[in-house]
Amino acid sequence: MIRATTFAGKRVAVFGLGGSGQATVASLLAGGADVAAWDDGESSREAAGKAGVPLIDLHSADWSTFAALVLAPGVPLTHPEPHWTVVAAQAAGIEVIGDIEIFCRERSALAAGSPFIAITGTNGKSTTTALISHILRSLGRDVQMGGNIGVPILSLEDPALDRVHVIEMSSFQIDLTPSLAPSIGVMLNLSPDHLDRHGPADDADAATRNYAAIKERLVMGSEVALVGVDDEHSVAILKRRAVIGPVAPLSVKQPIRPGYCLHDGWLICSDATGLAVKLATTFGISTLRGTHNAQNALAAIAAVRECDNLRGKPSEADWQAALATYPGLPHRMEGVGRAGKVIFINDSKATNADSTEKALAAWERDIYWILGGKPKEGGIRSLEGYFARIAKAYLIGYASDEFAATLDGKVPYERYGTLDVALAKAASDASQAAGPEPVVLLSPACASYDQFRSFEHRGDTFRELVQALLP
Repeated sequence: MIRATTFAGKRVAVFGLGGSGQATVASLLAGGADVAAWDDGESSREAAGKAGVPLIDLHSADWSTFAALVLAPGVPLTHPEPHWTVVAAQAAGIEVIGDIEIFCRERSALAAGSPFIAITGTNGKSTTTALISHILRSLGRDVQMGGNIGVPILSLEDPALDRVHVIEMSSFQIDLTPSLAPSIGVMLNLSPDHLDRHGPADDADAATRNYAAIKERLVMGSEVALVGVDDEHSVAILKRRAVIGPVAPLSVKQPIRPGYCLHDGWLICSDATGLAVKLATTFGISTLRGTHNAQNALAAIAAVRECDNLRGKPSEADWQAALATYPGLPHRMEGVGRAGKVIFINDSKATNADSTEKALAAWERDIYWILGGKPKEGGIRSLEGYFARIAKAYLIGYASDEFAATLDGKVPYERYGTLDVALAKAASDASQAAGPEPVVLLSPACASYDQFRSFEHRGDTFRELVQALLP
């Protein structure tokens, strides 16, 4: 655990008592702070109280006594409206920060300049974070991985000059980290997401600009920036970053010189003279299937190469061995079973069409696609270019009618309502496919909250159902 010594002797309010909130409380107490913690949910308060968290109803607290409010990233900071604790903190003139800001202050105090790689983007953050950590561990480095990937950052070990912290960051976390200054900042891509949390409900363009500006802070504050340039928002960010400090572009769609790109299946690094070095390939690695995973691997290798104390050491064989042994992440193009020639893929993490596009692009034919849930704005209309690859679609959840209207006349489909029924029918249909490797793909292009607690719950359910189907 990282002790929050920079708040020693100060009184701190903490709101939001999930995993990161409880880790924050423990860190602050261990560092010598006086903590007042609260959550709007009674069940969360009960669980926190049993864990020894000091509960104080912040509705009636004297906010003038607090040095800061540490806010859980899931709690609205600005939109659709500031949470009541944010309003109270602002009225009292105290700062509102998150747990990663505490980490940044401890890093500055205890081990300034220690390796800190921060990763953001709309899609691919978790895979890239896990890949960077896997590569570093394969090279024998002491690695601490956390943040948005699910491990609270303050539950990790202290920053140290011989220890690398690899941290995934959402836009919510960046917004709560004013002193963010990683050694390496990685910006993978950017497309509209979580717009309800970033701007006016009636102005998607303004919300997208706000979202992009928040993401941009991560690379603007980094010592070295790596920026994907395969979307227009990221290209603009790269140009602004180039004015202030070192930056390398990443692309899987076009040659880059200098920078990192995908060419003829190879991950390539080239310098300004045009000299290109082959780094590795993702070809044949089932856990890195698809062009989107080539981008993740490209970013991961680039991040490790750009660390000053590692530059030039790993060889092509080192990179290839690390990628080949990458185990993958649950719910992200995760292979969960095989029945004869039929493979079953759990891509429950695909909660929007942009994420699902990556899965559909990974197979050229014989896709038996299970989709649906609570739809995002725009639905699946942007996926029409992949419809020819889909043998049949199986609709579940709240989005069934909307998605049926989009698929009508273009893709054979049926409404099955629930995941278990859809899976059974998809498995039966796929077993009769003529192709060499039909795939039953759960890639919902939707949030899960109409039928499941989370995308993890949805993916775990799919995995269990598949296992029950297998001989």
